[in-house]
Formats: sequence, structure tokens, C-alpha cells
Amino acid sequence: MKKIFLILTLALVAELVVAAPKSGQGDEDTNGAAAPKDVPVVIPDATNAPVLTTNTVTIDGERVKYVAETGMLPILKKDGNTIASVFYVAYTRLGDFDKSTRPVTFCFNGGPGSSSVWLHLGALGPRRVKMNENGTLPPPPFQMEDNKYSILNASDLVFIDPVATGFSRAVKDQKPEDFFGDTADLDSVGGFIRLWTTRHDRWLSPKFLCGESYGVFRAAGLADHLRDRYGMYLNGLILVSGVLNFQTIADDPGNDIPYPLYLPAYTAAAHFHKKLPPDLQNDLDAALAESRQFARGEYAAALQQGDALSADEKERVVAELARLTGLKTNVIIDSNLRIDPGIFRKQLLHDQGLILGAYDSRITGRDDDPASEFPDFDPSDAAVYGPFAAVMNQYVRDELKFKDDLPYELLAGVQPWNYGAPDNYPNAAQRLAGTMNQNPYMRVLVLGGRCDLVCPIDTMHYALNHMSLDGNYRTNITYVQFDAGHMMYINLPDLKKMHQVITTFITK
Repeated sequence: MKKIFLILTLALVAELVVAAPKSGQGDEDTNGAAAPKDVPVVIPDATNAPVLTTNTVTIDGERVKYVAETGMLPILKKDGNTIASVFYVAYTRLGDFDKSTRPVTFCFNGGPGSSSVWLHLGALGPRRVKMNENGTLPPPPFQMEDNKYSILNASDLVFIDPVATGFSRAVKDQKPEDFFGDTADLDSVGGFIRLWTTRHDRWLSPKFLCGESYGVFRAAGLADHLRDRYGMYLNGLILVSGVLNFQTIADDPGNDIPYPLYLPAYTAAAHFHKKLPPDLQNDLDAALAESRQFARGEYAAALQQGDALSADEKERVVAELARLTGLKTNVIIDSNLRIDPGIFRKQLLHDQGLILGAYDSRITGRDDDPASEFPDFDPSDAAVYGPFAAVMNQYVRDELKFKDDLPYELLAGVQPWNYGAPDNYPNAAQRLAGTMNQNPYMRVLVLGGRCDLVCPIDTMHYALNHMSLDGNYRTNITYVQFDAGHMMYINLPDLKKMHQVITTFITK
């Protein structure tokens, strides 16, 4: 698996005046006239007032009018000095809403080192990148459209770019790497959430976190950090395609935990590409049930035996793995029964000269080097990077009126990252259990794509099933699977389903 440490993803003035909307677009910014195009513009920091625009979007047949607030908030030390400016985009629905009953959801992606652009313009916000309906790459130039499946009808939204991502930057005398670690990250993102909540009078609002990929690890830590540091109790967590326990995704020698957990994702991918035998190909649910049963039973037992596994037992396991993955038996034997996702991506469609995506194994690409052991790029990553980069750079400056010259960092280099666990695998599951035990009203929604070869949903099942949680609170956890991969929302049918699932979770 080649150690997946993932690229898995502000100041208000006393009076804020919202101008009337322009025809078909957002309003002018509230900071006065825009700078001339031929004059360099320095990015605003946390001392600047946010930019406000208004717009409308139709969701579930209802016209939703909202204010988009784009700006920076300071991250403060205990002495009150600013150590960073964090960029955010917040959407607040307009209307006669009581703040004490109107939910607000804080959203972020992972990485570490990812901006929030993926959840923002892919799934939850009122505008979205226009992809092909199945999530594959559309031809450039790329386009943006209203998101009819935004969750803004159910909750206000705040998209947070952690330090070094998006436009968020450490102050001049502060080292960016001081923010590159689990504890520092929770301090800065948690500090942002506290300050945004305070400045917008939302302490009594229902509050949710939505994190994707490493953002799931962050969300679990934040739920505990916000409770312990500020006394902020959350109503729920929405965990999208994430990791809680890194032991479930890291194939170090002697760590056999990931391989059975990845097997159902291999089965789903092989089914999509029609590589399973007829009985499994005819029924995906039955195929996945058989895959999980074998993974938890005979396969896990075989791996536990190591080289003590008999030749007959090994032959039976190889045959069943071939049946459930569509791989040739020699590939499985050469892998010593331990199928790396890179090997699977390389070999499933090798005879067609194609490789599979890691984030979404439905998406394929032409193999640049058929003789190499692993794919040299990820077709599913290539499908989204260009469209999301183009749309975000246009949207933030044109519709949201946030003027700057710095690049918007979709994916920033934040390595090395201090996971706070030098002698073992980072694991936030126990921290999440402690929070749920102390706040029995907090619910958890776990979303995962069947074709995700980065963070398969079975790895989340494992992590959550192994945390010390009072049995009475396990009913607070809900799992939902989708057809696509890591960013299931780029697949239009999954986006529709995701909208229904999340809005129900927030409003019930």
C-alpha cells in the first residue's frame, strides 16, 4: 500500500451590510471598490473585514437564499497574539431562523495538507464543480453549476482551510511547520471554530463537524478537544471516507490487519469491471457478503499463521482470493496472499493496458509503464484535480469577490506531520469513544464508497468496533455505503443519496 499517509483534506466588523444581488450572480463585496486588475493585490489577513455576497439556490424544489461570507480569522495564542490567519467560506441561510435551532456544520478535508475545496465544491456547498455524471473527467475548460444537492437547506455551513492550505497562512514570524501535527492542528482548527462560533453568536446552535479522509481523524480529535478545552458539546459528526486507526491502512511487515479489510473493496472494484465469476457478478450484495465472511474468517486465520500455513490451506485461500478479486492466482501467490492496493490497481485490468484509480477504482487510465510493479499515477485523482482547481480559483475571486494574488493551495506540502504516536500507529478511535461516553447525545454518521482503495469503509468498521464505547451508545453510529469511491459525491447518483442521508441525520 506504500504507506498511505493521505492526501486523503477570520474578523467580523460590528456592522455587516449586505448589498442587493447582481443579475444572476453574487453581490459586490462590502470592502468597497475592487482593486484595478493591473494593480497587485495582497491577500487580506485576519485584520480585514470579510467579504459578503448574497445568492440563491434551489434545493429539494425550494429556493434557498443565503449569504456567503469569505474571509480570514486569527488563530490566537493564550496571550492574545495572532499566530496565523485562517481562510474560510461560510454560508448562512437568510430568513426568519432562530439561531438556537438553526444547525451549523463545520467542514474540512484531510491530507494532512488538503484544503476544504473537495467537500465545498463537490458535495455540500451551494455551488459545485460540474463533472461527468459518473465522476469522470469532463473536457476543459471546466464549469461550475448550482448544487441542487447542497445541505444548506438543513444547516449553515463553514468551510475551513487549515494553516498552509487554501489562503491560510502563518504570520510572518511564525514557522508554518509549527502547525504540522495532530496537537497543533487541533489547537488551530479548534481555535477557529471557537472564535467563529463566538463572533456569530452560535454557541446555542446545534453544531456538527464534517470531515473527509484525514479530516475524519481530525474530527474525532476535535470533538474531544472542543469539549475539553472550551466546553463545546457537539450534536454530531459526519465522517466521510476516513481513517481513525492508521494500523488499518498501513501494510508494515507483521501488520496483517489491512488485508482482510481491503478485500471487500477489491470485490466491489472487480464487480464493477466485470471480473468476478458469474454467480458473484450477478449479485453485488451477495458478493460483498461472501467477501466479508471470508475476510473475517478463513483469510484472517490464514494470515495469522504466517509461514506455518500448510500448502493445502494456502492453495484454498489463493483460489478463494482469486474468485473474490478477479486477480490471477500467480499475482496472489507472488504477493504471499497479502494484496497491496497498488498491485491490485495495476493487475486487475493489466491485460487491457489499464490501471485503476486509488481514490475511485471505477475510474481507469492508460498504463504508462506496463512493466512497472505499481501504477505511476492515480486516474481518479487526475479526474478531479484540474476541474476543482480551475473552478475554485474562479469562484473565490469572481462570485465571492475575495481578491488576492497568492495561489489557492488545494493540496499543500505539510510533511513531516507529527501524528503524536512515534512508537505505534496513530489512532483517534479511543478519543472518539471517550467523547461519546461523556456526551451520549452525540451521533456519528459514517459514509464510505465501496470502490475506495485509500480508506475502505471496512477499516472504519474495524476501528469503531474496537474502541471502548458503552454498548448503549453504539446505536448512535450509522453506516451508509455508496457505489463510487473516496469522493463518492462526484458520482451524481451518490451525491443525491448523500444529500438525503446527511439532511436526515442533521434534522432528525
